[in-house]
Amino acid sequence: MRSWPEMYSDPVFFEMYSDPVFLPMTRTLSCGPFTFALDRALVMGIVNVTADSFSDGGQFLSGDAAFAHAMKLHDEGADIVDLGGESTRPGAAEVPQAEELARVLPVVERLALEGLAVSVDTQKPGVMKRAIDAGAAMINDVNAFRASGAIAAVAESGAGLAVMHMQGTPATMQADPQYVDVVTEVGDFLLARAAELEAAGVAKGRIVIDPGFGFGKTLEHNRELFRGLRLLAGSGYPVLAGLSRKSTLGTITGRPVGERLSASVAAAMLAVQNGALIVRVHDVRETVDALKVLAAFGEAR
Repeated sequence: MRSWPEMYSDPVFFEMYSDPVFLPMTRTLSCGPFTFALDRALVMGIVNVTADSFSDGGQFLSGDAAFAHAMKLHDEGADIVDLGGESTRPGAAEVPQAEELARVLPVVERLALEGLAVSVDTQKPGVMKRAIDAGAAMINDVNAFRASGAIAAVAESGAGLAVMHMQGTPATMQADPQYVDVVTEVGDFLLARAAELEAAGVAKGRIVIDPGFGFGKTLEHNRELFRGLRLLAGSGYPVLAGLSRKSTLGTITGRPVGERLSASVAAAMLAVQNGALIVRVHDVRETVDALKVLAAFGEAR
């Protein structure tokens, strides 16, 4: 496995990946019964089945409300709907597994029956396995499948796997994040986790990498990572970018969380221009429209 510094010094790598319209080595994303062509950016819609998420905590805590919102996002153009039963906002407390399962599984089952590609955002191997059995097509793990038993829970499933970088835990990650070179450190971490998944038998076409904007990063760390998205995309794994409504955008714009729509759409568009192939967003309709315009008038997938 090549490290990021080795890639930086490789003129062939830079020739291939300095252009914002390059195609990744992985041309499709396999998520259980779904295969997504990566000739355009995919939109992942967020459904927080939680009481304390930073943006919409409590709004979709009931199964019926979560199901209705997921169907709305699907109708607005979401390729994948990402369901989370445990908040991962800064300072969030852990939710017991039984409670997380009770929040998520009934909604997964209903959405799978409707034919939706459902991702489940969880760190717990027990939730991962039960969610896949219930019909989840993807597992999105902010802990990068580092928990004991996590890889075993997903390796043979066929589900897509989103591997995210986080420094610390949700409870501690924003206390005092430190890096020498955030792009190199995050990139090396993601490549190592992807390699471990592949060593366990996971096909490369199932793996997505996520630099984890806001997860143990300051504003400047997030800025550096954003500038490094092309390098991450050059790894050959599709890059997922999640900046929707985050505090970084609030710091930049001075807007409260409920007034960050424009900033979130702008961030999603810029992420795609810089190589991201999946954007995880709250505001699906607006993001889908913006990406259609970008594809029509710009140089985007």
